Amino acid sequence: MKLKRFSIGYRTMKTAAGVAIAISLAQFFQLDYYVSAGILTILCIQPTKKKSIRAAFSRLVASLIGIGYAFVFLEGIAYHPAVIGIMILLFIPVLVSLRFSDGFVSSSVILLHIYDSKNLTLDLFLNELSLMAVGFGTALAVNMYMPSIERKLNAYRYEIESLYSSIFQEIVIFLRQGDSAWTGKELTESAALLKKAKALAYQDVENHVTRLENKYYHYFDMREQQLEIIERILPQITALPVIVGHTHLVADFLEDLALHVHSGNTAYRYISKLQAVKDDFATMPLPNTHEKFLAMAALYQVIQEMEDYLEIKSSYKGFTNKKTAEIN
Repeated sequence: MKLKRFSIGYRTMKTAAGVAIAISLAQFFQLDYYVSAGILTILCIQPTKKKSIRAAFSRLVASLIGIGYAFVFLEGIAYHPAVIGIMILLFIPVLVSLRFSDGFVSSSVILLHIYDSKNLTLDLFLNELSLMAVGFGTALAVNMYMPSIERKLNAYRYEIESLYSSIFQEIVIFLRQGDSAWTGKELTESAALLKKAKALAYQDVENHVTRLENKYYHYFDMREQQLEIIERILPQITALPVIVGHTHLVADFLEDLALHVHSGNTAYRYISKLQAVKDDFATMPLPNTHEKFLAMAALYQVIQEMEDYLEIKSSYKGFTNKKTAEIN
């Protein structure tokens, strides 16, 4: 049996530190059931800041509702296992309907404290509130630190740009030679990379409490839309019946484009270059065979698709890029 490599992540370290801090604080304030502060902390440490805040709020509300149920059922009927069973049977559907079901475990901790004490007094109520404040508060405090993932996002960005450049270069080879040994692996690699990059960018959004948008997420979303266009033009290019003079115009344009794939935003320059290609198309002799006509029509459709490709990029604000090269 192959064992997974042993490692300690930052979330594990935060959980360990949070539990130690929470229990220490609960002991310092001489709270009953002080070890439960550690349990409440564990339940609130989440992968992102926003998730941690939502978890703390959900668990706090669920616990307060649970205390209300304990007052009605345990104080009102009896401290008996059957009663607590019935109470939980009715308690869970309420949490689900209010969308606080993820707070059931933490609220159960509070409920069992009350059941164990056999008496819901004001002191016990304040004790449970204090445990929640220490447990949830500690979790939020330690979860405010999140390691930066910007370097990894930038690495994804550059890798995607490199893949797009390679794709365009392979298209140029096909247009000029009429054949290519290209396997198309860059397409599948780009799709897989974009999926990972968008997921990571979304995590970055979740780690900024006041930020509603993320430049990386929008960037990868924009590249994903462009990839759809690339995938549409490939069948049109590979199905060209003959090589015509118009083919070289498109090849020259795509070669220029392939050399300037980066994250700035000067797509308007390439839109004007593409317009020049369309103007050149209009001045070239009309096709004298059916095959040449089909080739010219397919190439013109490619130009239209590339215009959409550039329009998508022109609507994107772009990164501040130190490169002076043009972009697509």
